[in-house]
Amino acid sequence: MTPRLPDRTPDITPTPSRATDDFVYAPPQSPYLTLLHYDQDIVVANKPSGLLSVPGKALAHQDSLYTRLARVWPDIRVVHRLDMATSGVIVFARHKAAQSHLSKQFQARSVNKTYIAEVYGQLPEPQGEVDLPLRCDWPRRPKQMVCHQQGKASLTHYEVADYCAQTHSSRVLLHPVTGRSHQLRVHMLALGCPILGDRLYGHEASQQAAARLQLHALRISLYHPNSQARIQFECAAPF
Repeated sequence: MTPRLPDRTPDITPTPSRATDDFVYAPPQSPYLTLLHYDQDIVVANKPSGLLSVPGKALAHQDSLYTRLARVWPDIRVVHRLDMATSGVIVFARHKAAQSHLSKQFQARSVNKTYIAEVYGQLPEPQGEVDLPLRCDWPRRPKQMVCHQQGKASLTHYEVADYCAQTHSSRVLLHPVTGRSHQLRVHMLALGCPILGDRLYGHEASQQAAARLQLHALRISLYHPNSQARIQFECAAPF
């Protein structure tokens, strides 16, 4: 049976965000929900850029992908998250057992994730890895930073798909082994290639090159919590 999807979120007046003085949370309303798959155990959606994965503390930040899904499936449960500015594939659980099963896969790093990004400049090698520990940059939170003394181990593999000399930008496939906050954004910055449209980590040229963060969760592969079959979901990038 196809679930009845709500048309839009209830009206909430946008207010400036804590992170920046001029940012106003105004999540996209159309399409309201884009489902890639659902069954009795999981729901897989395509999150648009600009929408929170889960609600924030402020009343104006209650609209989120989780909130929208909960209007269809009230018992929906969070398994992992994507940054607000990142789009793409995200998985939710429909009950506690499925949530536990999926969470253990993330902890064991048996979930394979592939992101696609447009970055400023040219990567040092056609493929490689970034192995730099990360921690929160507390005075400038929510920003993260490389810290060899207190940071948590963070590993990203990358492979260059294309380089455009005209725009001086590269299209890159990113495979995070760990899942730290802003890991891909900080690791690309560490290579001197910030992701285009990144308002937190980019410089003026990279920020002006795109209206939104050019980072998309392209593909995810994991074990189904009920059948135990290896399953994969993919959603093309909108850029």
